[in-house]
Amino acid sequence: MTAIARRVRALVGRLLRHFGDLSPPRETDPLDELILTVQSQHTSDLNAERAFGLLRGRYPAWDDVVRAPTAELADTIRSGGLANTKAARIQAILREIHEREGRYDLNGLRSRSDAEIAEYLSSLPGVGPKTVAVVMGFAFGREAIPVDTHVHRVSTRLGLVPQTSAERTQRLLEASVPDDLKTPLHMGLIRLGREICKAGRPRCEDCPVFELCPTGPVVLGRPPTRAQAARSEATPSPKRKPERHDG
Repeated sequence: MTAIARRVRALVGRLLRHFGDLSPPRETDPLDELILTVQSQHTSDLNAERAFGLLRGRYPAWDDVVRAPTAELADTIRSGGLANTKAARIQAILREIHEREGRYDLNGLRSRSDAEIAEYLSSLPGVGPKTVAVVMGFAFGREAIPVDTHVHRVSTRLGLVPQTSAERTQRLLEASVPDDLKTPLHMGLIRLGREICKAGRPRCEDCPVFELCPTGPVVLGRPPTRAQAARSEATPSPKRKPERHDG
């Protein structure tokens, strides 16, 4: 086991003790997950899910989405932000899938390898590495680490990756984190980023992984106290349904 694998295993253990279950929030249909994830780009989960609900409410069939005037579709999903860009992208993705598969369905990818699924998704219009990883993890049940704003920030502060782009961070984590730890690490870093290791001034004094973090002592100007060390080994908090991801 490599040094980073040992460190990640220790981090995940403490995150599990603190947050409880770190399983993905749900399993979804691959095409639903893909379109929802496109809508989540540069907005919150709440806004994306609202926009997705409005889209499916107005256009019950994917063919209805493709046939709709792009401006009308954009007005329908306006609450998700960047509506004009996303509307055109969604229609282009759906057209491409229908041309390849003869229908609006990605379930045929389930029998393919991780590399084949990633290659297929990456070849669709406007689909980047984070979207690929989200669909692979949440819809296909494959081990992946989507890097959103929280995972990017927290993994950098923890020293798991150098200061670099989100895309390079994802490549580095995918290469260095053992498969069985990818999903719980992803979910744990999201929870940590939303609740404790926030943008701006992180709440290092309340962090369950303070002892394993090179940034915490710098922020607080001191090493962990005995109380912090004890908290990192404390009984896990009650399980809560994990949230999905941010753009």
